[in-house]
Amino acid sequence: MIFKRFRIWIAVLVGLLATGGVQAQDLLARQAPIDKKLRAIDSVALQRQIVREQMEHPGYGLYPTWDNDRVHVYADVAVPDTFVIDLRGFSMPTKNERITSKFGYRRRFRRQHKGLDVKVQIGDTIYAAFDGKIRVVADQGRRKGYGKYVVIRHDNGLETIYGHLSKHLVIENEYVRSGQPIGLGGNTGRSTGPHLHFETRLIGQELNPELLFDFPNQDVTGDSYTYYSPKAKRKAAQLARAKGEKVPDGLDVRYYKVRKGDTLSKIAHRYGVSINELCRLNNIKRTTILRLGQLIRYS
Repeated sequence: MIFKRFRIWIAVLVGLLATGGVQAQDLLARQAPIDKKLRAIDSVALQRQIVREQMEHPGYGLYPTWDNDRVHVYADVAVPDTFVIDLRGFSMPTKNERITSKFGYRRRFRRQHKGLDVKVQIGDTIYAAFDGKIRVVADQGRRKGYGKYVVIRHDNGLETIYGHLSKHLVIENEYVRSGQPIGLGGNTGRSTGPHLHFETRLIGQELNPELLFDFPNQDVTGDSYTYYSPKAKRKAAQLARAKGEKVPDGLDVRYYKVRKGDTLSKIAHRYGVSINELCRLNNIKRTTILRLGQLIRYS
């Protein structure tokens, strides 16, 4: 209706201007405030449309599908070499600060721990990390996987996973705001005590949550985080070294394959790092027994 009225005004004005009458100039002067209002209305409508599309398709452009059944559904999806994740407007998923298990290889279970475990009590409120849409709300059973869990796809492209909950507070396809309660802390699934298993992923690629979230200080690590694919990491590190520049943190990742007779002390001496740094990078202890063929990160 607004745009139809606008076209009629234009037609009238064109006719009056063709006659060169004074009335046309007066009419133009009176039309100016109307034009301004129309532009304002158009801008508001556009903003509302953008918000609607974000609520319907968070991370649009990165994810080709919307699946409510499984956590990991991106085996055939191309991952960009680099992608900037906006960390502004965040909320910490829990107000608890104590990390009980870090991201990385778990020697005890001989598998990769793809998230971060944060100590919570049963019934503690768990919050959405960013604005987004609930993709999965499920329960894997008493002794399997995540137990009761929630997956959210966010407007910034991330997906976050919240595992071992005692109760869900949201439903699938619901749009939630940053800081909105989504569940209660628990001890469901494959868990040995109450905690929140928290994962951050980009198109299925697991990221260390500590690169984005600083739990001890209840803050994010910066306004944004740039994701690099393994191939892009190697290229960026090589380019920096070729220019004689410092390789940015997180790009210069190197590993050593354990051989017969190797110890943490020998590996540390070989690459000029401390044993404590090796332990930190690999989430192991000084007393950890190295296995032949094991990959030890030293940079």
